[in-house]
Amino acid sequence: MSTPEYRGNRYPGESLNAQAIEGATKGMLPWLVAVAFFMESLDTTILNTAVPAVAEALHVTPLAMKAVLASYTLALAVFIPISGWMADKFGTRRVFASAIGLFTLGSLLCGLCSNIHLLVACRVVQGMGGAMMVPVGRLTLVRSFAKADLLRIMSFVSIPALVAPMLGPVAGGLIVGYAHWRVIFFLNIPIGILGLVMVYLHLPDFREDQVHPLDFVGLVLFGSGIALLSYVLEVFGEHELSSREVTGLLVIAVALLAAYWVHARRLAFPLLNLRLFDIRTFRAAVNGGLFTRLGIGGVPFLLPLLYQTGLGFTPIQSGMLIMPQAIAAMAMKAALRKLIAAIGYKGVLISNTLAIGLLLVAFTTIGLHTPVWQIVAIAFCYGGCTSLQYTSMNTLVYADVSEHDASAASSIASTMQQLAISFGVAAAGLTTAFFVPGVAYTNPGLMVTGIHKALMCLGAMTMVSTLVFASLRRGDGESVNEHKVVHAES
Repeated sequence: MSTPEYRGNRYPGESLNAQAIEGATKGMLPWLVAVAFFMESLDTTILNTAVPAVAEALHVTPLAMKAVLASYTLALAVFIPISGWMADKFGTRRVFASAIGLFTLGSLLCGLCSNIHLLVACRVVQGMGGAMMVPVGRLTLVRSFAKADLLRIMSFVSIPALVAPMLGPVAGGLIVGYAHWRVIFFLNIPIGILGLVMVYLHLPDFREDQVHPLDFVGLVLFGSGIALLSYVLEVFGEHELSSREVTGLLVIAVALLAAYWVHARRLAFPLLNLRLFDIRTFRAAVNGGLFTRLGIGGVPFLLPLLYQTGLGFTPIQSGMLIMPQAIAAMAMKAALRKLIAAIGYKGVLISNTLAIGLLLVAFTTIGLHTPVWQIVAIAFCYGGCTSLQYTSMNTLVYADVSEHDASAASSIASTMQQLAISFGVAAAGLTTAFFVPGVAYTNPGLMVTGIHKALMCLGAMTMVSTLVFASLRRGDGESVNEHKVVHAES
């Protein structure tokens, strides 16, 4: 039996929406969104280890595969901003189902491709679906659960987003080693079909009766600027383009985004409602998330490099050393709400950001003779802290945002998160290139030293981001803390 349709003017209070949804649906909904998050996050990294095998099969150089990797993230960056408007216009169930359908279709077509140009085009289709899954999934959760329950729900659905990037390289290596590279894409098909069935059975259909027209000018300005900026970050530091060309593209991207900022401020209903940044908790959560991820976003890139090239571990061993992060992320769920209840969002985000910065510095103690237990211990602590950080930032976004603005808030938060991931990997790549000379790739000692310096820089960058969270007040975020707010059911 399908779930009923909920329109914005029928349930002006979020607690009424939360009460109207059947218990079975409320129980399955977080699982459905979590699986969608996992699919989208896994696909950003699972192909990385398979690049040489795919390049050989398609008779191109590994360098040419950069377009295959970049096309997915470019599509994410371009189509995330319109996801909120589409959900309001066509309904969360229809858009979410379309997103899973596009992602699954793109996966099937990618697995059938025998030409790199077709593969790039099919990855764009995948990215279009992935771009809508995350923000629309978050929006559905925000409108389905009372704010007092959001911390618990978001902590659950954020686990796959933390685990998937860690599993991606290992899964990709295993598939290429024991099966065929096409299985990487075909793996999404049964999951996607199951997801479509679950959407029909359990996903509520929230929509607005009156939806403003789509801001096409803003879509062109913002979409072009974000796509160009993402492309520049992908090729930065490579020799495909000269420094003058890269600088020129960067200037154009910044100009397009600046033009969008002016345009959005003058428009009553812009593509992304920048007026939400006037809300202190929203501004701190989104900006803090951006700057924090600048420091920690490149860690999934640096640690495999440290373990494999520097310390001589195999890809499978390297993946196993990263797994304690995922285990800690799941374990942190039990203590997360109590920590926030005890010291508040401001206390958690400031202290935890400092702890993450110090843990990044702690990774610099790992050398050729470091015992495995020490590596595991640092990774475990780091995984727990990053889980706490992401969940705190993701829930604080909605603390003071009205239900009417939830879709706009979700679109902005997801767009900034995608940008932060790109910036974080670029920052890690730049710091590594600066500290690790070309000759170091054949000298494990030099490699380890260079990566240590890069991690030191990223740790310092992360600790500086605490300044963003200093603008918070002690009681901020209480509306999403179930220990401070009475449940809607009571």
